[in-house]
Amino acid sequence: MKFYVDTSVWGGHDDDEFSLWTQPFFQQAKQGLFIIVLSDLTLRELSLAPAKIKSLPTTIPVDFLELTSLTPEQIELANKYIEEGALTKKFYSDAQHIAIATTLKVDSLVSWNFKHMVNFFRIRQYNSINLKFGYSTIDIRTPKEVIYEDKN
Repeated sequence: MKFYVDTSVWGGHDDDEFSLWTQPFFQQAKQGLFIIVLSDLTLRELSLAPAKIKSLPTTIPVDFLELTSLTPEQIELANKYIEEGALTKKFYSDAQHIAIATTLKVDSLVSWNFKHMVNFFRIRQYNSINLKFGYSTIDIRTPKEVIYEDKN
């Protein structure tokens, strides 16, 4: 499994509301239960985070981390999300995250962003736009939804 992990998940590592699910998510990534796809966009956004959060990607073994850079195709698709009204220009980076995950055909984009990503109605909009322009649909989930259950 490959998961594109947006900035909100890294930021949720030490957050009171999200750490209960985020920390096991990253622990499972370190164990190689799935691959994390990390973009240069996420790294730029993390550069503004506290040092501990900023350094979290370095804790994932390189065998379980796939780095990617924003491409012209992904920028064009992000622009389509804006042009088609799924998001406004103010949230262009969210559109870019979705476009990256879509074009890479990851198993899921993982996020804690309920307003613009993990949102039933928005996901339907993104998928409608994806299909309109010849792309696959995208699955968007929270860490809580994609971690493996503890069998104990």
